[in-house]
Amino acid sequence: MNLEVGIRWMELFNEKVQNEKDYLTQLDTPIGDSDHGNNMSRGMAHVVEAIEEQKPENLNELLKLVTTNLLSKVGGASGPLYASAFMGMMKAEAAGEEWATILKAGLENIQMRGKAEKGDKTMVDLWTAVVEAVSKDELTHDLIDEAVEATKPLKAKKGRASYVGERSIGHIDPGAYSSGLLFHAMLEAEAE
Repeated sequence: MNLEVGIRWMELFNEKVQNEKDYLTQLDTPIGDSDHGNNMSRGMAHVVEAIEEQKPENLNELLKLVTTNLLSKVGGASGPLYASAFMGMMKAEAAGEEWATILKAGLENIQMRGKAEKGDKTMVDLWTAVVEAVSKDELTHDLIDEAVEATKPLKAKKGRASYVGERSIGHIDPGAYSSGLLFHAMLEAEAE
């Protein structure tokens, strides 16, 4: 990924988050704090604004800008988790790693911060599926949708949704859904 594609990725992710803001909130209402849509909407609006104002000169500067804005502007658990992901990606990118390894570093940072594993009904479920697919050059829009849908039958073991126990079963995880939007945007940016 280069800077131009990275910027387009964030622009497309922002568009998707703004379009799906109400749905993200609906997903978060039965199993969370009903704030995921508003938090992600506010955070990504700030990211796009910061890109326009600060004009990052390389991919690493872009990833750093995304990290700092998500950390400072997104409330709830999402801000620190997404910021952790982009911070891990930033460090791996600075080390000259390939894209699959960069995404894996993002996933590892999410897991370090949130202590979640695959199967815990969190964004980790989606990120794990994506990282595995990217490493094999097999990431598709269908795979992303399937990974999001796969959180529905799970019982939440981590995060706010774990407080509702069995009632979390039958709901898509909001963080997995917003992460799905992130990776749909990535595929679209790379395809342009």
